[in-house]
Amino acid sequence: MNGKHIIVLVIVGAVSGVFGTLISRNLLAPTQEDLIRDFYNVENAVYVSPHSIRKNIGDGTYVLVDLRSREEYETAHIIGAVSVPAYATPDKSDYGAVDRIASSFRELQAENPGKDIVVYCYSMPCMTGRKIGKMLADRDIYVKHLGIGWQEWRYYWDLWNHDGETKVNPADYIASGSEPGTFSGKDSDACPVDGGGFGC
Repeated sequence: MNGKHIIVLVIVGAVSGVFGTLISRNLLAPTQEDLIRDFYNVENAVYVSPHSIRKNIGDGTYVLVDLRSREEYETAHIIGAVSVPAYATPDKSDYGAVDRIASSFRELQAENPGKDIVVYCYSMPCMTGRKIGKMLADRDIYVKHLGIGWQEWRYYWDLWNHDGETKVNPADYIASGSEPGTFSGKDSDACPVDGGGFGC
């Protein structure tokens, strides 16, 4: 083979490779339906309905973790929640305390085998739960995320509870102090959460 043939073969090979890559990318690109399915799979894998937490509060089937500062937790928190602060003070994050946070979650896993660990922070748009969740996932610790935060639970009860539900006393679902507290109220039968994952 002379030099011309080699150059032609290299060019043909390169062009074929480019076209092959473009065609395979287009054939393997996810469809809109695939993306929608993936979105809902992720949402259902990560997010926990506040109704599910409320309906099962105190039954020991999950561990609820408050990520706000210790000071804020002691002022008031969702009853039954334990504190693993991702904030040193109400105004200063403590995201750098990776070892402390990760070891706290490892202890929770060891003490509660088979139970979902559900985190919450300040509000629905708060990124603390997502940041801590990612940091933990990077260390093979997997947590779920409450679909609302403390602000919605405490101050906007009617935002996520339906008008047709039997009214309950929101104060029954809040504790103060350094301990998680124990639920002693009576929950409503509205918005049932079934074993198949359907509910509010």
